[in-house]
Amino acid sequence: MAAANKYPPADRISFKCDLMGFREAHSLAKTLVKKIKDSGYLPDIIIAIGRGGYVPARFVCDFLLFDDLTTIKIEHYKRAADIQETAKLKFPLSVDIHGKKILVVDDVTDTGKTLSLAVEYLKCLEPAEIKTAVLQHKICSDFVPDYYAKKIIKWRWIVYPWAAYEDLVGFTEKIIGDRTLTPMQICDEFDASYSITIKQSDLMEILEDLNKRGGIECIDDKENTLWRKANVSK
Repeated sequence: MAAANKYPPADRISFKCDLMGFREAHSLAKTLVKKIKDSGYLPDIIIAIGRGGYVPARFVCDFLLFDDLTTIKIEHYKRAADIQETAKLKFPLSVDIHGKKILVVDDVTDTGKTLSLAVEYLKCLEPAEIKTAVLQHKICSDFVPDYYAKKIIKWRWIVYPWAAYEDLVGFTEKIIGDRTLTPMQICDEFDASYSITIKQSDLMEILEDLNKRGGIECIDDKENTLWRKANVSK
């Protein structure tokens, strides 16, 4: 089971996705903060990991009645579960944390590389203490955070509400690939490949955005409206 959990999602043709709404995310944040409060940990500064940790960190600040929130940006996953080989620090910290107690917040631990890099980097800035917190912790992660609201046993890709459109756009590009498909075929493949039900009206907005960006093109064969990667011959 452990080996299956660690199988890179980028190498899979399809995988299950869970779509989360803001209400569920808010509830998870409330559970997370209760665990932080129960532990007695009182940070001096909360650091959100951008971009996934922005909203969860703001929720945590809200429930803790906490003001001092800042951020760093680490890039690892791109949209639609495309993973980069290594996590990279893009935007470093802009404040002095020497001697301070830190709480680092992200949305999820998947490989664990993002939080591992964050902690490694922040330790070099000599804070008094570093604790980490996420909404959801996948057991396949090599990094176990100090606090998490929910443990994910069986791996799946989680589509958070603050990244839903971006992920759906990425999945649309994956589905089209080098093929020419109708909107209905694309909708069917969302369900078959990712367990996502998408309305054709929502899909059309995505297709039009991709078309404007030059990523795909529309073909009208009189019977159906077809979509394919731009500049791909029939």
